[in-house]
Amino acid sequence: MIDSSTEHRTPAEGRLRVVVVGAGAMGGEWIRMLARSPHAEAVGVVDLDVPLAASTAASAGLADVEVGSSVAEVAERAGAAAVINVTVPQAHRVVNEQALRAGLPVLCEKPLAPTIAEALRQVALADVTGELLMVSQSRRYFDHLAAFRDAVGALGPLATVNAQFFHADHEPGFREQMAHPLLVDMSIHHFDQLRYLTGDEPVAVRCSSWNPPWSWFAGDAAASAEFELASGARFVYAGSRCTPGLQTSWNADWRVYAERGAAFWDGDDVVRVDADGVGIDVPHGREGIEGSLEEFVTALRAGTTPQNEVRANVLSLAMVEAAIRSSERGGERVVLAELLEESLAQAIADERSDDVAALLTSWDSAADGIATPAWGSAPAPIASGGAR
Repeated sequence: MIDSSTEHRTPAEGRLRVVVVGAGAMGGEWIRMLARSPHAEAVGVVDLDVPLAASTAASAGLADVEVGSSVAEVAERAGAAAVINVTVPQAHRVVNEQALRAGLPVLCEKPLAPTIAEALRQVALADVTGELLMVSQSRRYFDHLAAFRDAVGALGPLATVNAQFFHADHEPGFREQMAHPLLVDMSIHHFDQLRYLTGDEPVAVRCSSWNPPWSWFAGDAAASAEFELASGARFVYAGSRCTPGLQTSWNADWRVYAERGAAFWDGDDVVRVDADGVGIDVPHGREGIEGSLEEFVTALRAGTTPQNEVRANVLSLAMVEAAIRSSERGGERVVLAELLEESLAQAIADERSDDVAALLTSWDSAADGIATPAWGSAPAPIASGGAR
């Protein structure tokens, strides 16, 4: 279980030394951001294609960083204190385990895992190692979303939350070959934003997904879903990744209807409220992956739990898997609590590490597992220097 007294190799000030794992398109975006970040610096890049790791680092002006194919070895050579995992989703668990077992906290790109079962195994792994595992749900970090959230919170009980996402994006590679490129790769952001926006958790869903005949995706690039929320409200979602006209923001287009009025966010910089006495106050913070990184570094140094700590992210992933299951079963209603328990049984069956398996088996339920005290429930001491 978690040992909140574990000394994390995190200096109290200065830029956190990190290793980026994955030197593809998204890895390059992280590396370029880190090159200018006041919070962290990339001191190592890991990829199975080592020349790609070197060229991606060099293209960001980081010619002197350590490169290689082993997370632990590069981190040791570089004196890194943490890992940023930007590999493809299927590799997330393997990389996270290597890092966490090496005593390195991890900021992992979304989605955490292809299945809830694999996500639950990572929750238990983080508990066993006592290291922080945070998921980078970077689309939570937008100033106008924060303003929209505050406005929604002043509207009273919710009736309906509507979100629409329509885009036409070409991303050659694994995304265009996915079975559910919308639900898995994009809707995870919007589903997670729903949870951030309302604080209302999903209970059940009915979903339909399909692939328009002109689509350049191999799998279903369009979907519609209706989620029942714990409050009794509904979240109505529709989206497509192959719609060439009237495109929405990447953050989707949002409308909330509640007891005291309604609110709208265009996903970018327009927030409107139709309710007496409710104003709009837009904060100014770091957005996107910069916001995610800042929260990760702050949590490590303060010994606190970030909003996207691994167990807090499981229900966002569960929304995706439940929607996919419903779609594959002809729109059948899928109850998330039931899916979580099935996933726990599968996680126990799949796990090969004795310590992780023992912890999974000790949980009374999946809900118990993701509600246990999270990393940083007590302040962790700050080491005086970098990694050794």
